[in-house]
Amino acid sequence: MMRRPTWRSIAAGVGVTLAAYVLFLVVLAPATLLDGGLRHATGGTLRLAQAHGTLRSGNGRLEVRDKNGQGGVGKDLSWTLQPRALWRGRLDFEVAVDHATGRFPVRISASGIEMSNADFSLPASALGMAVPRIAPLGPRGDLVFHVAKFSSAGDKVSADAVVTWKDAGSALTPIAPLGTYELRLDDAAGYLQATLRTRSGPLRLDGGGSWRGSGPLTFSATARVDAQHRPQLAPLLRLIAVERGDGDFALQFNSPLGGGNAAPRSDAP
Repeated sequence: MMRRPTWRSIAAGVGVTLAAYVLFLVVLAPATLLDGGLRHATGGTLRLAQAHGTLRSGNGRLEVRDKNGQGGVGKDLSWTLQPRALWRGRLDFEVAVDHATGRFPVRISASGIEMSNADFSLPASALGMAVPRIAPLGPRGDLVFHVAKFSSAGDKVSADAVVTWKDAGSALTPIAPLGTYELRLDDAAGYLQATLRTRSGPLRLDGGGSWRGSGPLTFSATARVDAQHRPQLAPLLRLIAVERGDGDFALQFNSPLGGGNAAPRSDAP
């Protein structure tokens, strides 16, 4: 004798069907949704241009843009969604930059975003897009990123990452390279700490800063130029920093993250 279905079993069946349908729609959602999410989260600084495909699998161009959303310097990007994670209420992607064979994981959920073991590079001109004050210098070279881990959830940011500016240069001086510089990001008592140091080159840059996940990003740096290169580099540094004398220049940033406004200040250390 066949048992008649109960309202509870019917409701459960409908619930499973609706969940499967929602997951189906999510998987087939257009890739342009990712661009909208990046634009909202970064105030337009990061964009996914020329996005093709769906959330499940697609490609586009990850770009750094200026404060007006214009220009765009970046690299090709592709992704593949891991469908099993949808049942846990999150989006797990395997991401590749610039057609690289190595991929790294990116996880997006209601609580925030996480990524790890990511290695990629961008032209140094992206620095001028992200920080308008530096744009007139015409930054040259490559920005090499190594992200061991990064997470952002609400006002909390955690990172273990290194950004190396290799063979740094400027369109305003024939001296090249100016140097190679390393910016390290670490966790420190509930905030993100940045430390800048010089690995090589005639222009020495050292400094540090912090960001608590909300509010202003603060960063100060000291540039030192030896007597041999001072006639060529001093005019360049005066465009963005306060001259302290004897080849020393000070620059302080105090702006919303992604806002890109940084100006020389007389009270810079």
